[in-house]
Amino acid sequence: MQIPWESIFEVTNIYAMLCWLVLLFAPRREQALPLLFMAGCGLLALTYAVLIVGLMSGMFDADGPRSQDFSSLAGVMALFDSKGGATIGWIHYLAFDLFVGIWAARNADRRGIARWMQILVLPFIFLLGPLGLVLYLGLRTFAGKSVENGIAPS
Repeated sequence: MQIPWESIFEVTNIYAMLCWLVLLFAPRREQALPLLFMAGCGLLALTYAVLIVGLMSGMFDADGPRSQDFSSLAGVMALFDSKGGATIGWIHYLAFDLFVGIWAARNADRRGIARWMQILVLPFIFLLGPLGLVLYLGLRTFAGKSVENGIAPS
């Protein structure tokens, strides 16, 4: 089955950006983050799941080379060398970066870290994933109040 990979890429990109804007600027009421988690991460993860299962099963055309070899660099490069593989890989990043961003925001709120400080760090999680996480972990070490089990990612 032919899939509109470029359209899926564009829609999921815009959707993730909207979720990040909500995370950054919307008031954090009790139900806001769980709703953002389900509507943001959940929908992106579901999209990823449907697409990866369809691609790996051969139901969907990758629109380029198709690889199922995750054990070598060459295999992973081949996977990303198709529109389908690159789109699915990107959705994977979008879902997990948003998950980490929501966790960091919730964790920062619990520690009393000011929103303006969070707004300085959260875009790094969105754009550079692990670097943003390292920046947040550094921020929480020096800002905000301690909570029980301060080392664990709660």
